[in-house]
Amino acid sequence: MANMMDYLDWRGDLLFSQAPFNDVDNLLLSELAYVDFTGIVPGMDARGEAIFLKDASRIFWEGHTDEEFEDRLSMTKPAVFVMRRMARTRRFENICLSAYVKDIDAQEQSQFSAVCASLDDGSLFVSYSGTDGTMVGWRENFNMAYLEHTPGQEKAVRYLEKAVRGTQKNVRVGGHSKGGNLAIYASVHCGEDVRGKIAQIYSNDGPGFGETTLQAPSYQKLLPLIRRIMPQQAIVGLLLEQGADYRVVRSTAGGARQHDMRTWEVLGGELVFEEEVSDRSQVLDETLKSWISAMELPQRKRFIDTLFTMLERAKVKDVEDFYHLKWKTVAEILRSQRELTDEDRDVLSNTFKLLLGAGNETIKKTRQEKKR
Repeated sequence: MANMMDYLDWRGDLLFSQAPFNDVDNLLLSELAYVDFTGIVPGMDARGEAIFLKDASRIFWEGHTDEEFEDRLSMTKPAVFVMRRMARTRRFENICLSAYVKDIDAQEQSQFSAVCASLDDGSLFVSYSGTDGTMVGWRENFNMAYLEHTPGQEKAVRYLEKAVRGTQKNVRVGGHSKGGNLAIYASVHCGEDVRGKIAQIYSNDGPGFGETTLQAPSYQKLLPLIRRIMPQQAIVGLLLEQGADYRVVRSTAGGARQHDMRTWEVLGGELVFEEEVSDRSQVLDETLKSWISAMELPQRKRFIDTLFTMLERAKVKDVEDFYHLKWKTVAEILRSQRELTDEDRDVLSNTFKLLLGAGNETIKKTRQEKKR
């Protein structure tokens, strides 16, 4: 089946003023935030400065080769190839990129990146990056299980307010994975003058929130503008609570690979939707929510701190390191467990027992429901 790349072949010759913005355009623009535009796209402080996508792509590829990215395992690697294809179409070549920010701070456990795209229909798309391949980025995702506000979320609010304040354009805000979470969070917590300019918010398989955000009056007010999209075998998009409806897109892949937006099926100018996520995803959703709710916030924090301390001691710095684990590294991870305090070992052990128990209960409950 066709995907977003085929869409560029089918609709790439039509300007936004000729064919209105749609869900697939959202996927493509959300991919752009994964590209490292450092030194190419003007930053937030360069007010009013921008660069055409076709020029940004040309400069990027003058300094890189395909081989640099083809062997990488990260799900973010296709973004550079998607960007190049977009830059070769009439629809996207002259969109103007601006306000690029890339900020990774290991000390505050924050990985943040965003870029703005001005379209020929007079609108602005604010695109937030999801998690990159760094352990810092993944740690921030886990931190959402016990923090009401992460440093990345707070940066997303400040970014949106700076990027949008003063513009008269209709604004769309979106992102993939953690980027979808940031898109909603920033829209909910920004100033009312900025919020009033937002026409649509896209969360593409993005995780949810804590109660503080869900209960905010601004969240309830924005619900009609939030468009959540997730694949059939969703994992990330079902994490934590959302309170907003979602659409399920058909994917050509299986399991965790469905998180990659390039596997989402497209027909003409539209995504191909299904009725509901898979049974497996529903079981996983119930299991994870039951597991997390069974832990007090201090236990969640202790577990995450302990888990990432072990990875750090084994010198696992990014996803590449994790995927290429050698027996020596695995042994170091196991050995580092012996270096933990008795209390940390107990937290680790008890937390995994809770996960097992939650999984067994969910499976038992599912079987009983099927019998009925």
